[in-house]
Amino acid sequence: MIKFADEAVIEVSSGKGGNGCIAFRREKYVPLGGPAGGDGGRGGDVVFQVKKNLRTLAHLRYKQQFKARNGGDGEGRNRFGRDGEDVVIFVPPGTIIRDAETGTMIREFTTESEDERFVFLEGGKGGWGNVHFKTSTNQAPQYAHQGKPGETRLLSIELNIMADIGLVGFPNAGKSSLLDFFTNARPKIAPYPFTTKIPNLGVLHVEQDRDIIIADIPGIIEGASEGAGLGIRFLKHIARTAGLVFIVDASDEESLTAYQKLSVELANFSKELAAKPRILICNKLDLEGAKERFEQIKADNPNETVLGMSVFARTGMDEVRRSIIALVDAVDNASEMGAKASKKARNTNVIAEKNAKSDFMASRSDCDVAEIQYPGE
Repeated sequence: MIKFADEAVIEVSSGKGGNGCIAFRREKYVPLGGPAGGDGGRGGDVVFQVKKNLRTLAHLRYKQQFKARNGGDGEGRNRFGRDGEDVVIFVPPGTIIRDAETGTMIREFTTESEDERFVFLEGGKGGWGNVHFKTSTNQAPQYAHQGKPGETRLLSIELNIMADIGLVGFPNAGKSSLLDFFTNARPKIAPYPFTTKIPNLGVLHVEQDRDIIIADIPGIIEGASEGAGLGIRFLKHIARTAGLVFIVDASDEESLTAYQKLSVELANFSKELAAKPRILICNKLDLEGAKERFEQIKADNPNETVLGMSVFARTGMDEVRRSIIALVDAVDNASEMGAKASKKARNTNVIAEKNAKSDFMASRSDCDVAEIQYPGE
């Protein structure tokens, strides 16, 4: 639990602007040199940036205060103060920034590339030096602006893992074994419940330019939606997945009701999560009585895609792999069609607005009233 940090509270402060300078040009053979005070530099910004090789928020647990540098004060001879250095806070993909006091969401990092920067707080502006205040009646101004102060905010940082498929199941159902078989992830596997205590990510290689990210969360137990067990704490990490893969231990006598119990706990936690496309997999078919229970589960859920496999015996794995890829493809295609339909609707509205304008002008041009030209037109 300590190794995986998915929440943190930090304090961020932008830099103060530098003060303007009150100075005068004093050089030999240059009488009445006049004001020469430079401007102060602007304070540094607070910037968030996505870093893809980050997986947790552990670095924000050890350092909880981030402050940008203040701008330098202006100097004589019209020399400006140096701008303050920005403070850049790196976050993993899937990070959500909220105001710690109100809970209002400020930014959600889901599609940003590594070179994108989000400027959260801008530094204070530097003050003007007295060179800006000289006039014909005030040729030696003894006045300059102070730099604007920076801003301090308390933020709550949350992490929702970015994955395509989420594995859901009771403890010791075989989720980690499935992840180990299909991906390069090497989660701890042991024959006792709650071996997995933190979410694990693995990458299923599909083709040269395409991968599917699979998230394995700790096992859910009955009553998890009310706070029991570990799994409910990490269910938020599969909120953005394209689909869910339910894994049931078919060798267990309670496997016939396991899928229904998992569905209830998921629905109690989030209606949106429970509505995601899914696949139901019965594992451990190599054990006694598992195949009979698999057939019964398949008959009890005629509207679901129910597959059988045994990670230990390496049976049914190719069909499971194809089904996972097909599930992600179906969701991606639906999303693409929805985006096209939305774009088409927007274009239709634009065309309708243009037609309405043209109809209005046509009705005006057919008017029999003679146009009147006013002076000055």
